[in-house]
Amino acid sequence: MSSTSLDARRRAQVFAELESRTFDLAVIGGGITGAGIARDAAMRGLSVALVEARDYASGTSSRSSKMIHGGLRYLAQGDIALVKEAASERQILRRIAPHLTRLSPFLIPTTNMAMTAKLRTGLWTFEKLGGVPEAEKHEVIGLAELRRREPLMRTERLNGAVLYPEFLTDDARLVLANVRSAQGAGAVVVNHAAASELTGDGLVATSTLDDKLGARIKAKLVVNAAGAWVDKVRGLEAGESDTRMSLSRGIHLVLRRERLPINSTIIIRAPDKRSIFAVPRGAFTYVGTTDVFHDGADYWPAPTRDDIDYLLRATETALSIDPIRDAEIVSLWSGVRPLIAQPGKKANEVSRKDEIWTSPGGMVSIAGGKLSAYRAMAERVVDLVVERLGRTVLPCSTADAPLPGGSRSVRLDGLDPIAAERLAGLYGDEANEIVIAGGDVAAEAVRAVTHEGAATLEDYWVRRSARAWFDEGAGLAVLAPAAEAIGALLGWDDAMKASQIAHCRQINDTSRRLLGE
Repeated sequence: MSSTSLDARRRAQVFAELESRTFDLAVIGGGITGAGIARDAAMRGLSVALVEARDYASGTSSRSSKMIHGGLRYLAQGDIALVKEAASERQILRRIAPHLTRLSPFLIPTTNMAMTAKLRTGLWTFEKLGGVPEAEKHEVIGLAELRRREPLMRTERLNGAVLYPEFLTDDARLVLANVRSAQGAGAVVVNHAAASELTGDGLVATSTLDDKLGARIKAKLVVNAAGAWVDKVRGLEAGESDTRMSLSRGIHLVLRRERLPINSTIIIRAPDKRSIFAVPRGAFTYVGTTDVFHDGADYWPAPTRDDIDYLLRATETALSIDPIRDAEIVSLWSGVRPLIAQPGKKANEVSRKDEIWTSPGGMVSIAGGKLSAYRAMAERVVDLVVERLGRTVLPCSTADAPLPGGSRSVRLDGLDPIAAERLAGLYGDEANEIVIAGGDVAAEAVRAVTHEGAATLEDYWVRRSARAWFDEGAGLAVLAPAAEAIGALLGWDDAMKASQIAHCRQINDTSRRLLGE
């Protein structure tokens, strides 16, 4: 077994290895889909290269609602197969990554007995399909219990609520765990390396950092798992310039938990009848998501003022709180969802099903799909890859092998409970290594570089630590100490450290440009 440590100081050696070998499979895209494919293929015994143009999870896979949910709403659309897969996959993920599947009660307010009965029927079906354990089946509560559990709920038009357990995750850390597991099984992986050209026998990867690295990668088969950028990668091949993707934008707002003190994940029906969520996470509560069509696969898609107001007004309508002022928004994130185009449908009606396409040149592209079902999607793609290669391989074992951090239960004695919950949720059974190293920002930042492949300050601030979203003041105070720790490892001079800090501040400023302070 190879090490699961992704060391950003080894970039030159990784590019040299990519250049020197011939791989069974090259995967383009280091989001959840590409990471899952690389892990599965490597664990079956295939030789695998994975390249990611920016950072692992830097596209859609770090901008989700951070839920591993069974897709209850897809029952209403009659998509039983999608629900069955998502419901059973969440139990698998709980087994292989317990630290990344935090059980949270989901609360759906009900307005009348007919709505309660309809929800119960849907949940009963969902529980049967997904093998939900007896102790985690839904319950119906009346108004008195609803008011006790969630004192902020406006209950004038309600008759109670339905409660059912679902899982919350850290989406970027889930991707990282899969990438590390892929490397542990022998895959050669690199971030900040764009597939700039498809060749007859593989692809050219070019570093997107200022380190002048690159490699011509020879591979028998190429899989395009570039998410929102699937069409762009398809366009590298002659005659594959048509548009098959349809992107929608989702945004989330983060508030301090004391400003929005809720106990469950509350499903709020917005005035236009769409559902949004209010989700408690440590010292914060986040609210999301919007679902509107978006032109262009932007890395940082700009939210609109309408997006922000939509979430604020819906939250204020459902909960008895003072109007939320812009200055109270700690942070906000936005992202694009890669959906398969279905003309005539609204963004929130487009199916989340995945599709696999093979181009005349032989490249396999996977598009669409849901975070919850990533492992099953990867299994289908690798089945196809094995068939195309005509190889005899080991059976798929991704449903049973723990992901890094998920092997043992975690004990963090002597820490503040919220700090302990945060560390356990990010690092799982590796959290003690952070504590032993000092338990501070520098300890996290060093580990981000030496074990988690972080090559920029943004990689640490946004995706390794989630401090950009879930920290006081959007984590701006950690930028300087983190830049010091990372810079000492990667040889940054003062100008480089200043540039990295300025880049992160710019991300924060741009996300907040529509907010009056």
